[in-house]
Amino acid sequence: LPVGAILAINIVVLFAVVLPMRRSVEAGTEQANASARALDAAIAELKDAEATRDGQVDASKDLDRFYGEVLPANFAAARRLTQLKLAQLARADDVRYRSGAATTESLRDSTLHRLRVECSLEGDWDDIRQLIYEIETGPDFMVIDNVSLTEGDSANAPLALRLEISTYYRVAGNVR
Repeated sequence: LPVGAILAINIVVLFAVVLPMRRSVEAGTEQANASARALDAAIAELKDAEATRDGQVDASKDLDRFYGEVLPANFAAARRLTQLKLAQLARADDVRYRSGAATTESLRDSTLHRLRVECSLEGDWDDIRQLIYEIETGPDFMVIDNVSLTEGDSANAPLALRLEISTYYRVAGNVR
């Protein structure tokens, strides 16, 4: 009888105290795991946000460096780059600079303006190829928009080259 009473008390304690506490512990463990997963997700989002911020800062620095060091500073510098530098490159490559005309245009929703230069040159194939190579690979920011090459009238006549070149520059007052 005493053993039966102790067994009955143990069973009552098991169902009244231990099993509800076990469920409470399991629920607490589940909440702890969910909180740990939420913390891991929050840390990952924070790292992504920091990487995005750092990327924006780097991009801003690169853009400022591009505007300050790569692009011509103003219209006069852009004109020197596209006409004087092009004439110097042509002379160095034995290509004759015949004529050139420049036009400017403002770019919508931008702080930049575009300077387009159309020029006529003459020379032999190897010299023209070398000139185009130097324009494309040079340190100056010149973009070749169009190339037109025509043969001369006779077999010994030089090739006629028409180049359309652009560069971009910032206009004073439009600096962000």
